[in-house]
Amino acid sequence: MLVLVLNCGSSSIKSQLLDLERGTVLAKGLLEKIGLPDCFFTYEPSGRETVSFPVEAKDHFSGLEVVTSALTHPAYGAVKDLKEIDAIGHRVVHGGEKFSNAVLITDEVMEVVEECAALAPLHNPANIMGIRACKRFMPDTPQVAVFDTAFHQTIPKHIFLYALPYEYYSKYKLRRYGFHGTSHQYVAQKAAEMLDRPLEELRLITCHLGNGSSVTAVKNGCSLDTSMGFTPLEGLVMGTRTGDIDPAIALFLMEKEGLSTQEVDDLFNKKSGFLGLSGLSNDVRDLRAAAAKGHKRARIALEVYPYRVKKRIGSYAAAMGGVDAIVFTAGIGENDPQMRADICAGLEFLGVDIDPRKNKATRGKAGDISTESAKVRVLVIPTNEELMIARETKRVVEAAK
Repeated sequence: MLVLVLNCGSSSIKSQLLDLERGTVLAKGLLEKIGLPDCFFTYEPSGRETVSFPVEAKDHFSGLEVVTSALTHPAYGAVKDLKEIDAIGHRVVHGGEKFSNAVLITDEVMEVVEECAALAPLHNPANIMGIRACKRFMPDTPQVAVFDTAFHQTIPKHIFLYALPYEYYSKYKLRRYGFHGTSHQYVAQKAAEMLDRPLEELRLITCHLGNGSSVTAVKNGCSLDTSMGFTPLEGLVMGTRTGDIDPAIALFLMEKEGLSTQEVDDLFNKKSGFLGLSGLSNDVRDLRAAAAKGHKRARIALEVYPYRVKKRIGSYAAAMGGVDAIVFTAGIGENDPQMRADICAGLEFLGVDIDPRKNKATRGKAGDISTESAKVRVLVIPTNEELMIARETKRVVEAAK
């Protein structure tokens, strides 16, 4: 089965065409800065040279035309006709309480996704545009929505509820939803394979650490708790997001600085985190370079982050009554041995003991970085959300036949 996986952001389209029967990626694409004069497309056909060029794409409809034209291009296309593609899998960020699994996209499903746009205003509208664009270009190809929130629908009510008047949950569905679900689910499954143990018997703590970061307690294959909440703002310090703060800070700043709700939203989501703390960058690599030259605020940012992650790991180990393995994934988790070492330092009481040589040598590839005698395994597993989305898409389409 050929599955086209699409991840439509507010100004970008990431794409992958996968052949699930052969287990290969036929092509990858990244269209950036949709609607801007410097819109740019990078296309990587399997076994051939990468192609990059500026394009005019005023919206997601014209953007998807660029993507599909590349897939069928006579010189570097992956297929001769779009009809060869069996299904389309969309990453949809928010499915609310309605969806605990991937679903075939229908008019009814679209109504719910549109309703959830209020809960994910930066993400769901872009996902919706991508779905509508596909319907125009590939009207007969089944489309599947794979939700970031779906994996976390197993979180118990006493954990997902906030201590607000219950009427606000009833009226607005104010609760913890969690995100990065596709990534957490994928690496949890891979961890069970690496450990050669049934997922249903494991207590895992999966750490998706990138520009957006979250930690999830996975007990017996199900999400028990996760650091992101009603929105992706809650939880860990991130590239430009605050993570957990006293909610009264918003009210204080609105009064003292005269900020509007939109300005507070921009401050917390786009100007805080690593960027706000350091005053330099949202990229850990930039902060490491600056800290090495004596930049104090960069060093502080690099101390805040592992402490927050460590605190989550400890609390989730307590919540599950122990932990069998800790998994690091995503940009920082996969590629920053120093951050992994800083996070694991002090967790020896849990049974964590990493091998410095293994840790340093494991960058962007799967591996167990624990010592032989460690009671808790520490794993590095590159995430593959596109593969997970493709597999879920195949499952849903075949079940619908």
